[in-house]
Amino acid sequence: MLQTDLTGKTALVGGATQGIGKATAMILAAQGANVIVMARNPDTLLQTIYELPNTGEQEHGFLACDMANTAMLQSVLAAWTGGGMMAHILVNNTGGPPAGPITSAKLVEFESAFRQHLMANHLLAQALLPGMKEAGYGRIINVISTSVKLPLKGLGVSNTIRAAVANWAKTLSNEVAPFGITVNNVLPGATRTGRLEQIMQNKAEKTGHEVSDVAAEMLAEIPAGRFGEPEEVAAAIAFLASPAAAYINGINLPVDGGRTGNL
Repeated sequence: MLQTDLTGKTALVGGATQGIGKATAMILAAQGANVIVMARNPDTLLQTIYELPNTGEQEHGFLACDMANTAMLQSVLAAWTGGGMMAHILVNNTGGPPAGPITSAKLVEFESAFRQHLMANHLLAQALLPGMKEAGYGRIINVISTSVKLPLKGLGVSNTIRAAVANWAKTLSNEVAPFGITVNNVLPGATRTGRLEQIMQNKAEKTGHEVSDVAAEMLAEIPAGRFGEPEEVAAAIAFLASPAAAYINGINLPVDGGRTGNL
């Protein structure tokens, strides 16, 4: 029998008030997990908690923090874990860096993206690994990009940082596997989120084309002939978070309708 029930497990989900992060929080809660949603705005976090499925026995919560503020993240995590809290599942999910060619990228853009993605992921993993090891169960899932397999045009900083996160994750997966902990990456393709809208809008402005023309051009490259939905990416994340995925470790899983042009 496929074991996907997460009753008794706690999941910490980043970027959980919108898009893929919120869809992930919803499905993990539906599978029985206690879900701790994490983002910057306390008001939207509270609203998200009220929307999460709850059997009446689940204990959802939130952590308000800016992933780009390293000192703040360290403080929030120290207070949370210091209070005896832990999570069996960590979903690292943060908004992507601004679009643009790598030749015009400023050093501060790389520094900011490195801090917001790799450094934040690392701090979160370090804070939660002791509890995962003690429980004998851990799932770390990083939401990154198909650019890990094939760099995407016009996303110079993002391509660079996503690759760094993927290699960090693979290294980590080898170190923590003996403790019943897996580390995997989910690579969303073109998915209906605010980021996709922003990318299409930016491209339309730079090329002088209509947004609808940009969308049509992108769709032509997707064998499925449509954009993905956040819930479809969340479904892959939820499976990797489950007991059923215990022997899947250190992989990059594209959820892109077949768009990525390599294996």
